Amino acid sequence: MTAPTLEIHLTDADLTEALRADARRGLTSDPKTLPPKWFYDARGSELFEEITRLPEYYPTRTERALLERVVGEIARIARAEVLVELGAGSAAKTRLLLSALSSAGPLKTYVPQDVSESALRGAADQVSVEFPGLAVHGVVSDFTDTLHNLPRGGRRMIAFLGGTIGNLIPAERAEFLAGVAAVLEPGEQLLLGAGLVIDPAVLVPAYDDAAGITAEFNRNVLHVLNSRLRADFDPDAFRHIALWDAEHEWIEMRLEATRDMTVAVPDLDITVEFARGEQMRTEISAKFRPQGLTAELDAAGFDTEHIWTDPDDRFALILAARR
Repeated sequence: MTAPTLEIHLTDADLTEALRADARRGLTSDPKTLPPKWFYDARGSELFEEITRLPEYYPTRTERALLERVVGEIARIARAEVLVELGAGSAAKTRLLLSALSSAGPLKTYVPQDVSESALRGAADQVSVEFPGLAVHGVVSDFTDTLHNLPRGGRRMIAFLGGTIGNLIPAERAEFLAGVAAVLEPGEQLLLGAGLVIDPAVLVPAYDDAAGITAEFNRNVLHVLNSRLRADFDPDAFRHIALWDAEHEWIEMRLEATRDMTVAVPDLDITVEFARGEQMRTEISAKFRPQGLTAELDAAGFDTEHIWTDPDDRFALILAARR
């Protein structure tokens, strides 16, 4: 077994600087916003794992069941020599792909990417043990701006699963997909996992569960600002809101101030006023229609090769090749 290697393009200092920039921009804008990536400190990651096991939260189990059903077909079409996974995390679902691609023959290398060095080291070590014949080369980076750091060589397939594409607004999606196309050679592929537009009566509870775990997860972004920027938010003074925006076809998560308050953020040398009832957007989770996804991929330079959906049409896996 070859020991996994790790390439670091993002340090803790880089993350802090990015948080400072995002927090300053978002807290001083009107309306206020914060990017969802700041949910995920250690506690936020634990909370999200809890969310994936909730009865209301269908996306994770639906995608996994779909992947289990079609992974052999994906492997036969892709014939990838290198699997690159963006936002790999624990690489739990990826093992299905790794097994199928290895059985199909040509897979030689796995390249997991994530912002968390500790999570990536753990995943890389575990994959190396489970797949001793596979070279594992981790990349610590932010997928939104460091695609050019991904290694080249061999027939590559980039996997971007979990519906994370929905966290990007349309302009960001267009930039991201064009960036992926730019680092791929003609014929190399993108495997994209995306949630589909479904009945809001099913969709909204997935982001507003009865146990309140998603509410705690949403408020965790305020704990992150308190711990990393010395802010003095009172997270319990904010109410979790999840709503369906039918015009944009996305879920919005917001935090609503339950009273007037002034929040100090010493590391940014600012104070932030919240009026009672004021809402701050912390996440969008766009849902898609297959024809819309193929149009976005086409505009970015991809030809859609295959779309698989679950029996209830709640989730899609799309395999697209770079033109």
